[in-house]
Amino acid sequence: MLIQAPTGSGKSLLARAIAGCANTREETDDSDTPVDAFYTTPQVSQLDDVEEDDLLEDFNIVRGKNNYNCILPGHTDVPVGEAKCVRESGYDCASKQNCPYYVDRAAAVDGRIAAMTLAYFMQTASSELFDERDVVVIDEAHGLVKWAEMYGTISLSPRTVPMWDDLSVPDIDTVQEAVNVCSSLHSRTTRRLNALSDKHELTGAETAEREQIYRLRGNISWLIDDYEPNADEQEWVVDQADNGAITIKPLNPQRYLKHTIWDRGEKFALLSATILNKDAFCRQMGIDPADAAFVQVPHTFPVENRPLYDVTCGEMTKEAKPETLPEIGRTIAQVMKRHRNSKGIIHCHSYEIQRKLVKCVNDLGFGERVRKHTSDNRDQAFTDWKQSTGTDVFFSVKMEEALDLEGDLARWQVLCKAPYLNAGDSRVNARLEDGQWNWYFRRALQTLIQACGRIIRTPDDEGATYIADSSILDVFEKSKHEMPPWFEEQVDRCSEADLPEIEAGAASLD
Repeated sequence: MLIQAPTGSGKSLLARAIAGCANTREETDDSDTPVDAFYTTPQVSQLDDVEEDDLLEDFNIVRGKNNYNCILPGHTDVPVGEAKCVRESGYDCASKQNCPYYVDRAAAVDGRIAAMTLAYFMQTASSELFDERDVVVIDEAHGLVKWAEMYGTISLSPRTVPMWDDLSVPDIDTVQEAVNVCSSLHSRTTRRLNALSDKHELTGAETAEREQIYRLRGNISWLIDDYEPNADEQEWVVDQADNGAITIKPLNPQRYLKHTIWDRGEKFALLSATILNKDAFCRQMGIDPADAAFVQVPHTFPVENRPLYDVTCGEMTKEAKPETLPEIGRTIAQVMKRHRNSKGIIHCHSYEIQRKLVKCVNDLGFGERVRKHTSDNRDQAFTDWKQSTGTDVFFSVKMEEALDLEGDLARWQVLCKAPYLNAGDSRVNARLEDGQWNWYFRRALQTLIQACGRIIRTPDDEGATYIADSSILDVFEKSKHEMPPWFEEQVDRCSEADLPEIEAGAASLD
């Protein structure tokens, strides 16, 4: 079942209700009949929200090992994934029954509803840890395609291959040549794993190397096993960087969902605000549309509480960006002045745009209210801003999804750039050359709908969204036929904003 429900409409509670309908062992006489439920989501922050929700206290949440610390004296600052039980061959930890990871894992295995991130769910597909279950509920299910793409993508680089410096990487022109490299790596890593297994205890670096090799072998095994010469040449694209690094991407990653997702349950409920097109969504998921029901939930939040404002300053294409960015910076300053008594969030799309917009706003005299983050401190910086009591404005990058900014946490936001996928990416380019433009605009629309829902979380909440990039209006026009009715109504009411003047001065990007 595909369920399209608006952002902020309480999909997690709906997920709980569906999971609660799963068969129980007491209700079936057949010991082979799957029972109980999985709940999974691509968003770590979504799982955090589930953990904090008192109404979802019967979700048994488990996370990856590195989210827990060892409890042995002298090792409490060591993640479980790097603890002595992982490093030392044959080590039998006397405290395992109290280890927070194994306690949570046991509770999830035995519990009625096992909850985890999609990454953990997919990683456990090859293990015997979890049996097949009666019901699988996937929240934020529009992210499944992205995860399938990431799961199916093979990266061979100094970051992913421990023995990279010892390799002689040839120039790669075909998929077959990339498969040959993978086969050679598989043999080489087998020898290295044998050498590591002969050691009684591994160092921290050797433990990390072993885990890296396991991940690498898991990835390249897919390609080695699945690749069929000639027939599959159009199923993959291969890129090679100047340093020899190789990236191999499947054009149809839905094949990887069968083993990791669809074989894990009997019945599935996929929840999202942005399914948009049932048939296209099913094709991307590897589902027969005839096997799926599509339920659209109407919005219960008044449309007048979630206005869109057209403050477009031009296009944010590569050619137009130098001229458009200073205008967007000035517009943001005007919006900040209009909302001088409330917090807001700026969706910058990239760190380059973030840096330049922050400089513009500083030059115009509004820098005291600016907060930003880097790739290293994004979670902490966001938490600090969210907990602040002033009227600071958060300049964010790639935070269009899974944020809950209810009430005074944010009363307004600015969308600075149409979130098109990178047309320079080989996989995206191959699809566009194949004429898949509807897919291209649909992916951008999904992100925009998600972004527009970050600041409206309850029926009596209010928040204004300002559109600064004129290309966003192009997305709306080209994909209007796929909009949910409640979002189409919101777009139809889009109007110009009456922004206050600010003191004269040129915003600079230099």
